[in-house]
Amino acid sequence: MSKKYNVFGIGNALVDIVTEVDDQFLEDHNIEKGLMTLVDEEHQTKVSNAINMNNSNKQCGGSAANSIIAVSQFGGSGYYSCKVANDELGDFYANDLKDNGVDSNLHIEALEPGITGKCLVMTTADASRTMNTFLGITSNYSKTEIKEEVLKDSQYLYIEGYLVTSENGQAAMKHAKKLAEDNGVSTALTFSDPSMVKYFRDQMESVVGASVDLLFCNEEEALLYTGKENLTEAREALKKDAKRFVITLGRNGAMIFDGDTFIDIEPYSVDAIDTNGAGDLFAGAFLYGITNGKSYADAGKLASLASSQVVTQFGPRLEWHQAKEILNKLHHV
Repeated sequence: MSKKYNVFGIGNALVDIVTEVDDQFLEDHNIEKGLMTLVDEEHQTKVSNAINMNNSNKQCGGSAANSIIAVSQFGGSGYYSCKVANDELGDFYANDLKDNGVDSNLHIEALEPGITGKCLVMTTADASRTMNTFLGITSNYSKTEIKEEVLKDSQYLYIEGYLVTSENGQAAMKHAKKLAEDNGVSTALTFSDPSMVKYFRDQMESVVGASVDLLFCNEEEALLYTGKENLTEAREALKKDAKRFVITLGRNGAMIFDGDTFIDIEPYSVDAIDTNGAGDLFAGAFLYGITNGKSYADAGKLASLASSQVVTQFGPRLEWHQAKEILNKLHHV
């Protein structure tokens, strides 16, 4: 029986506000250049008020949201379970998801009072990107937001590792994983960031449990999680925690374990100007591929080409026409 959705994603909902500033602006607001910093509401509001929002580019973001939007752009079906507030940015987030062909829980229920999470992405003339993130209401994301009937009607559950930082987030991850396992839905998880593995390793291990069906990580995360010295040892150790996995290797492509054999995915050589979101796009393209009849090798090829395209431009997303062009290019190879 076919499922309604290819992928059901859970994660933090953040409105990305991309704007241009100068070094003096960063200095004036005591912002450390080139880093992603979690900030409080007061700081975020102060900086937001100093920025010309009319000249800023807004889009719904967050790691898993970027991946689910990629599934949709390539022609798949995605659902995103998240939490935003009943403010202007919350309405924007809900509508932007909808405009990107992604269904969500946001139109099912009345949104709660609060502040929608946002990430100020400040670009300077030297192409450096500095991010200030205020989680807002998404820090209260819990199993309440997970729609059981929708999850059951999906091929894959996709869990964002960033949720591991709060107890309610961990509870939501475990709840969704158990629901998926009980209803024959495959489970995929991304570690999201090396810091999630470094500082929350025990919590991440408790979410992974006996194992996940598919794990996404990069080389640094694989080494940190397994405690191994090299990739050869790490990939053997990962077999205990994941039935299948993808290790992205940046400019060296990727390595996939399909449950039986290792598959090397060749990189596409490009001039990278912004690597933000490349891993999210890789995961989204790969999930689209394996839920729409592609082999692991072909899904890896698609994901590699997609992520090589996105690093040549600013922002974590492709345009719709780019996704179609990538599919056409691979179709004619």
